[in-house]
Amino acid sequence: MDGSSRNAPRPGHDVRGVPVSYAHPDALEGLERALEMSLAFRGDAVAEIDRVLADHPDFLMGWLFKAGWLTQAMETRIYGEMVAALAEAEKRAGMANERERLHIAAVRAWVRGDFFGAVQEWEKALVLHPRDLLALELVHLTDVLLGDVAGQRDAVARVFTLWDEGVPGYEFVLGFYSFGLEENRDFALAEEMGRQALCIRPDNPYAVHAVSHVMEMNGRQAGGIRFMREHEARWGSSNFANHLWWHTALFHLDIEEAERVMAIYDAHLNSEGKAGDRYEELDAAALLWRLNLCGVDVGARWRHLADKWEPAAQDTLYAFNDVHAMMAFAADDRQAAQTALLTANERYVESASDANVAMSREIGMPFCLAIRDFQQGAYGACVDRLLPVRYMTHRLGGSFAQRDVIGWTLLESALRAKRFDLALGLANERAMLKPTSAQNWRAVARAFRGLGDRGRADRVEAKADSLIAG
Repeated sequence: MDGSSRNAPRPGHDVRGVPVSYAHPDALEGLERALEMSLAFRGDAVAEIDRVLADHPDFLMGWLFKAGWLTQAMETRIYGEMVAALAEAEKRAGMANERERLHIAAVRAWVRGDFFGAVQEWEKALVLHPRDLLALELVHLTDVLLGDVAGQRDAVARVFTLWDEGVPGYEFVLGFYSFGLEENRDFALAEEMGRQALCIRPDNPYAVHAVSHVMEMNGRQAGGIRFMREHEARWGSSNFANHLWWHTALFHLDIEEAERVMAIYDAHLNSEGKAGDRYEELDAAALLWRLNLCGVDVGARWRHLADKWEPAAQDTLYAFNDVHAMMAFAADDRQAAQTALLTANERYVESASDANVAMSREIGMPFCLAIRDFQQGAYGACVDRLLPVRYMTHRLGGSFAQRDVIGWTLLESALRAKRFDLALGLANERAMLKPTSAQNWRAVARAFRGLGDRGRADRVEAKADSLIAG
């Protein structure tokens, strides 16, 4: 039996053999198009499924796709649309099969703020139907949002042997597995899986993303820049492009090419005059804050970014968003916006009980306050806030590369607070994890110089210089 006949849809099933209660061929084809758009980060998956639902309003899985995909936005302005899609699905719950009931339960849990409960429901669906690609996508991406490092790998591993190249969407499963392996520091296998995914589908931006993470963590700056540039023609037009440009900028930042970083920001991350979305603003704030830590003057760029963040100052929807908003407010000296964000979060952690409360209380609020301290020159206070939570930062969500800004802020604060013994230890940690980073060795040299050991400082500076010289 050839691959095409093996994966031809059976009545009441999608192309991967997963059961669907509403099985009109046009509806299933439309859902597949929308799902592929979401996986490939191309086009407007919500608009695509809306077109399908206009013709097939009883397509329960269509409503569940829409609600499920909108969970990943983590924006208040999207929340009503997600809840409305869930309500449409619930109206048709009587026709649901077991898999669809689990998807309904997952989005219900999400609406309650129980993000971990949502993952458990989607995982139940995967146990029954290991080729439920939507459930796998939502589990993996939610585990990234929640900082569940093991889950990012293991959710894919549990179903991986039941997939192969003959199953539609396998290249996306490889991309998920590659990223999960990378976050668990299995770099060799992660790169192998990511490059295999790109062999099947060269325009898969999530696979590019996974491989770029491997190269970032390994400190392969020159190779990383070349890899990103070689694939740019394929990922540059995707909805994921801004984040991949952010990764490209990190390679340049590591080797002290601040001008190139600024050029990338201005050409690709600066959303001035554009509607944009929260992810673009996250990457922009994250990059400008790193430049801030390097002492680079970014001019008026913070002002526009703070304008974009200010309407969300009191959202308290996702701690990861809040800390990036705080970067913009602090850097642009917006006292009222800082106060509004902190006050909203203080009230929120005292009165709410959803999953984000713990993220906000344990990491979000301490980092927001530390950002304010840093920008006000209270470097010792910044150190005191961040030092106790430095090994808990995964609870903020995101990737190791994204959360590294916390450790970098801690180190820079220790240096500026003249706590050079601590700074030397922190800088040595970073240099040992990524010995090819000139930035890391500069920090070691600054700590030695602060301790009065000019000889060692000069030798380490020379090492950093040699890394830049290549």
